[in-house]
Amino acid sequence: MGRLSVLRKAILAAADSPSMHRFVQRYGFRLGAARFVAGESLDEAVPVLRRLNESGLLTNTTLLGEGVRDEAETRAVVAAYTEVLDRIEVEGLRTNVALKLTHLGLSIDEDLAHRNVAELVEHAATLGNFVRIDMEESRHLDATLRIYRRLREAGHENVGTVLQAYLFRSEADLAALLPLAPNLRIVKGAYLEPPEIAYPHKRDVDAAYVRLLETSLGGGGFTAVATHDEALIEHAIAFAGERGIARERFQFQMLYGIRSQLQLDLVGRGFDVLVATPYGPEWYRYLMRRLAERPANVLFLLRNLVRG
Repeated sequence: MGRLSVLRKAILAAADSPSMHRFVQRYGFRLGAARFVAGESLDEAVPVLRRLNESGLLTNTTLLGEGVRDEAETRAVVAAYTEVLDRIEVEGLRTNVALKLTHLGLSIDEDLAHRNVAELVEHAATLGNFVRIDMEESRHLDATLRIYRRLREAGHENVGTVLQAYLFRSEADLAALLPLAPNLRIVKGAYLEPPEIAYPHKRDVDAAYVRLLETSLGGGGFTAVATHDEALIEHAIAFAGERGIARERFQFQMLYGIRSQLQLDLVGRGFDVLVATPYGPEWYRYLMRRLAERPANVLFLLRNLVRG
């Protein structure tokens, strides 16, 4: 196992460490977490979203949180996302919403999560907006895809989900979804999964990503190419050009605070680029996953620690 793989596993393991959580939650914004998170409140996030829009970038936003195990709390999350959707409309932002089903009660009951997300998808539709259902750990994958399928089969067009290239099963999942002409975000994957179900080596994940990307682009839906890997981005551009795939059928998606110049360069070349721009007080696990994805992010925080 390479040193980067060891580092990635260590960081992801630390995501569940209470002592590390307390430390980072206390000092994280001083260390530089604000580079990756648009603030702890919606009021703090809105100016960031507006600034990105003014730079020519599309955005989505997420109220960070997951693993809710109290039904009343899930209703508070629904109310918060309803406020987000209404605020996007009032502010005239080119922003949609991404959310996690465990934030809406999936860890309690699948039907509860379905009712909650359906309410938000329906509300978003009245505003001409869109909801992306994020993918979480593999143990939630089947339920997430079932809920997505139920929403689509109920006639909701303004909803999409995510497939993770590092999971062996994702190509079969994509084949099963293609008849729905789905709106899919293709990612590499950001959770710690066992080698029995996920590719442990980057080269294999990259190869799987290309297969998913080409199959999705060749289907009848919409593909969000979610990567900061320039080789994969250029492959997507070349593949779409060779196959005559309209630019309206795909976009590039990247994370707030990562490869910002690349985002603007792609916009300058005429491509749609969406920047995932989360906010909220529960930002610790999100930050740890960003650190695990790219060691340079760890160095960024360490430099700020030294300076502080």
